[in-house]
Amino acid sequence: MARRVRSGFLFWVSDTRPFHHGTRSIGPIGRFDRPNGRYSGPVPTLPTPEPSAPRAGRREWAALAAVTLAVVLLAVDGTVLALAVPSLTASLSPSSTQLLWIGDIYSFALAGLLVTMGNVADRIGRRRLLLLGSVGFGIASAIAAFAPTPELLIAARALLGISGATIMPSTLSIIRNLFADARQRTRAIAVWSAGATAGAAAGPLIGGFLLEHFWWGSVFLINVPVVLVIVAAGIFLIPESRNPDPGRIDLVSVALSMAAVIPVVWFVKQTASDGVSVIGVLVGLVGVISGVLFARRQRRLDHPLLDLTLFRQRAFSGAVAANGLAIFAFVGMIFFFSQYLQLVRDLSPLQAGLVELPATLASILVIGFVGIIAVRLGRGPAIGAGLAVAGIGLAVIAVGEAVPGLAVMIAGLVVVGFGSAVAMTVSTDAVMSAVPKERAGAASAISETAYELGVALGIAVMGSIHAAVYRLRLDLPADADPAVAAGLRDSLAAGRQLVGSDSAGAELLEHGRHAFTVALQATSVAAAVIVLVAAFIAWRTIPADRPTAPVQH
Repeated sequence: MARRVRSGFLFWVSDTRPFHHGTRSIGPIGRFDRPNGRYSGPVPTLPTPEPSAPRAGRREWAALAAVTLAVVLLAVDGTVLALAVPSLTASLSPSSTQLLWIGDIYSFALAGLLVTMGNVADRIGRRRLLLLGSVGFGIASAIAAFAPTPELLIAARALLGISGATIMPSTLSIIRNLFADARQRTRAIAVWSAGATAGAAAGPLIGGFLLEHFWWGSVFLINVPVVLVIVAAGIFLIPESRNPDPGRIDLVSVALSMAAVIPVVWFVKQTASDGVSVIGVLVGLVGVISGVLFARRQRRLDHPLLDLTLFRQRAFSGAVAANGLAIFAFVGMIFFFSQYLQLVRDLSPLQAGLVELPATLASILVIGFVGIIAVRLGRGPAIGAGLAVAGIGLAVIAVGEAVPGLAVMIAGLVVVGFGSAVAMTVSTDAVMSAVPKERAGAASAISETAYELGVALGIAVMGSIHAAVYRLRLDLPADADPAVAAGLRDSLAAGRQLVGSDSAGAELLEHGRHAFTVALQATSVAAAVIVLVAAFIAWRTIPADRPTAPVQH
């Protein structure tokens, strides 16, 4: 730095840049007279540095561990039930309708109440609602584990869904308040996202182990000790936070939000399993009309249940759309990929879970890099790049499904896990950063609702694509056993149960495996295209703002 002195004004210069102190520049500060060497003018006052966002310490990171454990618990519970269905069916003898409700009532209650519970969290306190939901989840798990009748199990599953709806938006809104520093918050959300991914992948592993050694209720009972840890940690580690000016909750909006979400989810599930029906269409129309009425009412309320003005922000609306599309594609493909590993590659549920484990490990690896990626690229480009990488991974999986061995598919899963973890972490961070802390619960509820709708639509739409291609490519001999042929046309799983040990049955099963593989390849390619579309949406709509580094004093 050099000082240039002349008759006139005194300047501090360094090349062409003004001298900086703290965060502000100092320009001309007085007059210097060369003849007598005296300075005249006001004594400059250096500005006070602008405070940076407070950085989280050990307690906040320990609180994050408790919050992430709650997410892991919900993710495990969402995937573990499918393995227990044969065992609980043999024990409780539910009807087909009761079995359907045992599986679906959880997602209905969860999706229908997310928006409401996110707003409740902003009003009564996020920690309080998290603890209440965790206790309810533990009680419901114990009831489900020892349920003697299908009716009681259905009720317990409904309570699990209600409790899950209180936990999910609370976790993200607590993270929003724990981590004020943008870069730390991005990493914290990466931990949260990795916990959700790890929990979903661990569900089949945990369920397979428990069902090999214990009765079907053990997949629910395992939740109770985990809940005790969450509650104890939450009491001592998580600070309370709420909206200081929340307003009252509009009960009409609560009813309309449930009447909008639940019928749509039911319509999607019903259409996916039984095809289009008059009743299904009518129920879907009820959901659409309720959604329109809900949106119109929110525009008139001073304290809306869902602040529709949030969607005017490109970062918010783009992140929600990209995240929903990505979940739509991933879940739809992975749902059938797990069946492929067991039905076509003859792997056990535990082995199938181990094959999918590298994707989870890749998503955990993202924790160490996501902050750097978000800062270097900016949020929009980072989300777009992550989704594009995941789309490439899905294309690799499509190729690997027709190649002997598992190496190509595992490589594709690693690429998908890494890219999707980057995209989902940064998009969730974009959603939470686009709103003030006071509205964190409502924003997280929107994000989670988009996730649940993406799951339901993904399984339904991608399932329809898979089923159509499977039946189109299923080429059975004319002299095939009618019963086995009918079973194979219904599904590969149904046909496999009917196939005998003779060579003719094995040949028919091979036809079904080939058709299933071709159908899954088509589904994987469709998922890759949808993810690439989501990448384009993210790149075009989400600004390239960057999580800021803390100011050094």
